[in-house]
Amino acid sequence: MNAEKKTGIKDVVFGPQIRPENRVATHIRNRTGVRHLHRRSPAIANPDSPVELTVTTSGPLPFDEVACWFRFGDLGQVRLEFSCEAIEWDDVRWDYVRAWSAAVPGAPPGTMVTYRVGARITGSERWVYADNQAESPEEASIFAYSVDGIGTPGWARTVRIYHIFVDRFAPDPGLTWNRTMDLRAVHGGTLKGVIDRLDYIHGLGFNAIWLSPIFASPSHHGYDATDLFQVEPRLGTNADLEDLIRQAHSLGIRILLDFVPNHWSDRHPTFEHARKHPDSPFRSWYHWDAWPDTYRSFFDVRTMPKINLSAGSPARDHVLEAARYWLQRGADGYRVDHAEGPGADFWPAFRRTCLEARPEAWLFGEVGRAPDVMRTYAGELHGNLDFNLARALRRTFALREWPLSEFAAFLQGHLGFFPVEFLAPAFLDNHDMNRFLFLAGGNRARLRLAALLMYTLPGPPVVYYGTERGLSQPRGNDEGVGLDEARQPVDWKDESSADLQEYYIHLNALRGELEPVAGSEHTVLVLDDERELYAYRRKGASGRVYVVAINAGREPATVDLPDSGGGTFTDVFARSPVRAEGGRLKFELAPESGAVLTSGDR
Repeated sequence: MNAEKKTGIKDVVFGPQIRPENRVATHIRNRTGVRHLHRRSPAIANPDSPVELTVTTSGPLPFDEVACWFRFGDLGQVRLEFSCEAIEWDDVRWDYVRAWSAAVPGAPPGTMVTYRVGARITGSERWVYADNQAESPEEASIFAYSVDGIGTPGWARTVRIYHIFVDRFAPDPGLTWNRTMDLRAVHGGTLKGVIDRLDYIHGLGFNAIWLSPIFASPSHHGYDATDLFQVEPRLGTNADLEDLIRQAHSLGIRILLDFVPNHWSDRHPTFEHARKHPDSPFRSWYHWDAWPDTYRSFFDVRTMPKINLSAGSPARDHVLEAARYWLQRGADGYRVDHAEGPGADFWPAFRRTCLEARPEAWLFGEVGRAPDVMRTYAGELHGNLDFNLARALRRTFALREWPLSEFAAFLQGHLGFFPVEFLAPAFLDNHDMNRFLFLAGGNRARLRLAALLMYTLPGPPVVYYGTERGLSQPRGNDEGVGLDEARQPVDWKDESSADLQEYYIHLNALRGELEPVAGSEHTVLVLDDERELYAYRRKGASGRVYVVAINAGREPATVDLPDSGGGTFTDVFARSPVRAEGGRLKFELAPESGAVLTSGDR
């Protein structure tokens, strides 16, 4: 497959990490000094079972001892010695790296385990602590995990999520969009507009809605809240949100809120008070380098100060209470923004608070990092958005930079990398990246192919609002920040995409019937880069076999593959049977199209 980058716009998914030099710098940093990096096995702690911790040490300082100090809930601190298990050579650092391990004893259900890890500098009594390289226990990074034995809620495995950027989805019934061409301005979408379109969303077959931030905020995007307990007035009221939850639930639709615990607006009353008054009780809510003008913030954006979420902080209590508040009022879970921002010990507390408020709450994060980093959140969150799959789908089907064999190689590792209980919602685009359809040069066939694969892989599918209506953007952005071009308002008068909407109805129905979440079993049946054919077999949760086949080329093609299970297969899109002959299944695929074959009666 030839690379055909029609737009000239780079695909931004991982921000700076997409550049090789930045990845090398990250690798060197993570292999220098004392590093734990949340490495635990198993990732999800089981009651009364030990948890193995892994630490690496390397130059420029020598270390002769590694230990951790842990606490079980309110019990006293216990010291645990590590043993050196291996010495590795790192070609990138051009140095030796020593790997150490130790097993924390099992703990009963409901236990919160907190710990710090340190290494002693050879020939001294000085200790360096992972991961921040502090040299005093008071400044050491604190790690934590919860032993609750609670897995991902069952309903999360069957969701089809519609992701709504509220300001751009729909205005109040009877009203029109604000007269503005400024994509940083308010366009007029509201919660009542979402309520008015619930039947539309339900008719498409979605059974969950993820709302962009709806809390009080000075911006159109809402990721800089001024009050986590109040709905932004231009979007509606608290009563409107509760009404939306009630009406959605009556249709069998779950409501997921976008929650931002790491930072909020510099107009937040507590921050304004803390900056104005040297004796403000809210000073401790923030990280000050030099009061009142130098403080930590989200990616150094001064209008988004970082919140002090350390244990015992009143700010942490406030944020956790806000999370509890909305779950008690019917929200079904949270997509957690910038989950890599808060410290490691915050997430077990967040998880416990949420599950106490709503035992069936689903919590998944936004961590735009490498898979090994994403996996460290297992046991703290129920999953993370699958940025890695999004990148692979975009590069293969929108930008045509990867041949199908490279995509298949990616899946070969990706599908078995995460614990079964760690659920990674799949998506093609969102509010922080160029829309898939724009990258594909407006080619809806390429969108259909990528969506077909997304819907037939394990992660719950997420569809960004308007995708089913062919919504794109007029120009691209490769800066990776503030991608307002991808936040166009929906033109509800445009009826030119009925076929695309029908396609998503079929995909949602297919997902609902097959529930393809039975683990990493994924058998490739056809892989032909020259003809651009790809087919694989999976099993649904019920054990039913199904085959997915795509023709990514521009010419019709005959697919010839081995019979996968015997008997009659049905093409769920063409609604026609495909019979096995001589132990083979043969059928035709039009250019840039796909088919899903299911075994047995539907």
